[in-house]
Amino acid sequence: MIKKLALVLVAVFSFVLQSYDTKSTIGGNDDVLNSTRLASKLNINDRAISLAIKGYQKLKEQGKLINHRYLTIADFSKPSSEERLYIIDMESTELVLQTLVAHGKNSGTLFAKNFSNKNESNKSSLGFYITGNTYFGKHGESLRLTGIENGINDKAAQRAIVLHGANYVSNTAISQMGYLGRSQGCPAVPSNQVQQIIHTIQGESCLFIYAPNQDYLNRSKLVG
Repeated sequence: MIKKLALVLVAVFSFVLQSYDTKSTIGGNDDVLNSTRLASKLNINDRAISLAIKGYQKLKEQGKLINHRYLTIADFSKPSSEERLYIIDMESTELVLQTLVAHGKNSGTLFAKNFSNKNESNKSSLGFYITGNTYFGKHGESLRLTGIENGINDKAAQRAIVLHGANYVSNTAISQMGYLGRSQGCPAVPSNQVQQIIHTIQGESCLFIYAPNQDYLNRSKLVG
């Protein structure tokens, strides 16, 4: 009798512990998954984070994310003069970093409004990416990105779309021009922060580039 009671207590304790562990991450707590509350907590565009979480969850469920602790959002609904790159710790639901990020030179000047998946378009591509490994190129240490939305950003590797540092992504550039310098389509970040960013989100984590673009919203299978 005592042995059976002990087994029951162990089973109950294990169930409670599992429930707690599930609710301690963004994958299992309805309150945390409320994008409005999270947007308010982290001061992020509600629409951007709502769609980002939806896609992140699908990718996580499909087993496509190895580094699923971090979700990175580039919110191109904001001007380039604002800090619009967010790295979120999905376990603690805390903001790890908020900083500047550039868009492609043919996507727009202050705002990114035009997007493309075509080679040599010099435009940004919206949607979900999975981060890869690092390499050293003309911009120094850089992070490979795989666009995973067919017809939307899946030519990212062909286009050499990567995350890299750039001197034109700085407050100095903003003070001189009113906006950041622009890339050939890469999400370029400040040179003095690129190493921290890369070492945090490398290894198959989720990056979402958002803009209030109806064509993307109609075509994407990850936010539908």
